[in-house]
Amino acid sequence: MNLPSPATAVARGRGRPREFDVDQALDKAIVVFSESGYHATSLGKLTQAMDIAEGSLYKAFGDKRGVFIAAFERYLALRNARLSHELAAATTGHDKIKALLTVYAEASFGKQGQRGCLVIGSAVDLASTDADIAKRVGQQFASLEKRLIGFVEEGQADGSVSARVDAATTGRLLLCVAQGMRVIGKTGRAGSEMMSLVESALKLLA
Repeated sequence: MNLPSPATAVARGRGRPREFDVDQALDKAIVVFSESGYHATSLGKLTQAMDIAEGSLYKAFGDKRGVFIAAFERYLALRNARLSHELAAATTGHDKIKALLTVYAEASFGKQGQRGCLVIGSAVDLASTDADIAKRVGQQFASLEKRLIGFVEEGQADGSVSARVDAATTGRLLLCVAQGMRVIGKTGRAGSEMMSLVESALKLLA
């Protein structure tokens, strides 16, 4: 997954060149886009949150959409790194499913939960009108579904998931659970509520 490079961008406008850390700026953009959505995020709000000048934004990213695409890729890279870290300690298919769902549950309450998921927000806000964004969102959902199906099959092979379970249907259902947690998390849910969903979802594997 490609991230903006180099890590520090130099934008030349009036006066001295302005340097800023691209990753730090994109992390701030992720927060704004996740909370407000693409259309409700004005350029002024974006530059203020990223702490960069408008000219710097244009030179580094082209336009607001360019910032969004870069933020989207940064968001996916960070999420995948977190998932990889949590999955590293899981040894069975069942444990991998639990680890993945736990990551989503933990992101679905408190301040982060109310902020929401940038992928889901993109699906709601842009996918119906922007073919490129729709493709990116669809690819992420398909990738996660494939991963979950693979974990179910892995669990069936190692004995941690029932052989009676239909892997494709169950993987798709678990995808809906994971993404659904991020949606209802926007409404302000308790951590105990979200974590209990993980345990309930795991019963599908028995």
